[in-house]
Amino acid sequence: MKGFEKYQKSYFMPPEECYEWVKKDAIAKAPVWCSVDLRDGNQALIEPMGLEEKVEFFKLLVEIGFKEIEVGFPAASETEFVFLRTLIERNLIPDDVTVQVLTQAREHIIRKTFEAVQGAPNAIVHVYNSTSVAQREQVFRKSKDEIKQIAVDGAKLLKELAAEVEGNFRFEYSPESFHGTEVEYAVEVCNAVLDVWEPQAEAPAIINIPSTVENAMPHVFASQVEYVSKHLKYRDCVVLSLHPHNDRGTGVATAELGVLAGADRIEGTLFGNGERTGNMDIVTMAMNLYSHGVDPCLDFSDMQRIADAYEHLTDMQVSMRQPYAGELVFTAFSGSHQDAISKGMNYREEKKQDLWTVPYLPIDPKDVGRTYDSDVIRINSQSGRGGVAYVLKQNFGIVLPDRMREEVGYLMKGVSDRKHAELKAEDMLQIFNDTYYNPPKIFDIVECHFQQKDGIQTQVSIKEGDTVTVVEAQGNGRLNAVNNALKKHFGLQHTLDAYEEHSLSKKSDAKAMAYVGVTKDGQKLYWGVNSDEDILRASIDALVSALNRMMQAS
Repeated sequence: MKGFEKYQKSYFMPPEECYEWVKKDAIAKAPVWCSVDLRDGNQALIEPMGLEEKVEFFKLLVEIGFKEIEVGFPAASETEFVFLRTLIERNLIPDDVTVQVLTQAREHIIRKTFEAVQGAPNAIVHVYNSTSVAQREQVFRKSKDEIKQIAVDGAKLLKELAAEVEGNFRFEYSPESFHGTEVEYAVEVCNAVLDVWEPQAEAPAIINIPSTVENAMPHVFASQVEYVSKHLKYRDCVVLSLHPHNDRGTGVATAELGVLAGADRIEGTLFGNGERTGNMDIVTMAMNLYSHGVDPCLDFSDMQRIADAYEHLTDMQVSMRQPYAGELVFTAFSGSHQDAISKGMNYREEKKQDLWTVPYLPIDPKDVGRTYDSDVIRINSQSGRGGVAYVLKQNFGIVLPDRMREEVGYLMKGVSDRKHAELKAEDMLQIFNDTYYNPPKIFDIVECHFQQKDGIQTQVSIKEGDTVTVVEAQGNGRLNAVNNALKKHFGLQHTLDAYEEHSLSKKSDAKAMAYVGVTKDGQKLYWGVNSDEDILRASIDALVSALNRMMQAS
């Protein structure tokens, strides 16, 4: 691809090696989460949310469990200002939730922001200015000292106004465009801000490191974060926060490695909504923790309802392949995957396992409100016998004999291939019944009588069209005797080669399911299936289905 020569690496490595994070293999506890859906996410929508939509979204975030929620840039527009005032004046902010507001490090914007946040029970005022080489040289045309002074002046005004305005305030600072800033210079600016605020353990400041436009591999960002964490002043009184974007498609990895490197807090959005390729997806990162046995401190147990609300309020869509939330993320179409999942689920039930180890499923779909019956294994032309058997068992209690699975698998795949469509469970049941349960009939058995005499003696009433013929025969069992009667009447030379049965439920009055396989000339096995409260009747009807299929094929 032409044109690559005009690009170069635009990030800065720390001035010293920072690779302690490499020694860690997992995150031990959830970071502090801050949703920026109502600011970063909302400003990226084609049609930003209205007041009541934002209120509804705020309530959703509270319900999920967010304790810090960035509600907007109140000095940017009247809509943003009114939304914040609405939350405060309607008493919609729970006592354990802190709202966050964003402001540039400019005096008139900061003053307007404090007007908006006045009276908030708990609020974070988040001030920022750009520090990157590109911004310094191209946009502001200012020196490092001048850029740092902008940050310091903004920090001073925050401290001054917080003492004058009613409310309980904390402060946050971001060196915006950190990705293109010399790491040691970014730390210098942050420390200058901290010197103004002089944070205490009971009132910690937040230093937020944004990958405003993701431009490096995640391990680079982790090393940068480790350097920041090691060189910040007042470190025990500072919450180190990250605000990753997803321009390289590695926003979640960037956040996770950043936490390993020392970050305490993560800003992101539901399903990664945000400008360009979006913000870091909090749902994915939180569920990644969950899949490692770490409480994410957020509740996504009804994932579909959250996704539906998100789509309704934002007019965005959750991709079918969105981790943990997409329609198809727990679905297996591949035959080998289906077989492994089916066996894994059976093994889990058999061994009564508490730990989740099912192949191909990183978490139990039920934990996010999904079902095994309709979500996990779905059937199309790529599916296999294990998947087909699983769907029939889970949905209808039909436990296919091992010798029957391959034939039924190919049957379903063939129908799906010809239709160029997925088969729903009800479709599969209909195909199964039409093929094995109620095939076209040459004959039927309307009545059987048995007596114990030299084994089993039977009288079988065989109906062909409007004609009923009674045939007598003997056998070493009732089904064998009926089979011999049918051989005698039709002159058949088949073998009753397979027989299995099971109950369709565990109730005392449950129907029995019978599977009968007959072989003609020692070659093809023809299966028949039927069910009845009487296992003998089910077995006889299954034999009738099998022989009708064999005779139709002749």
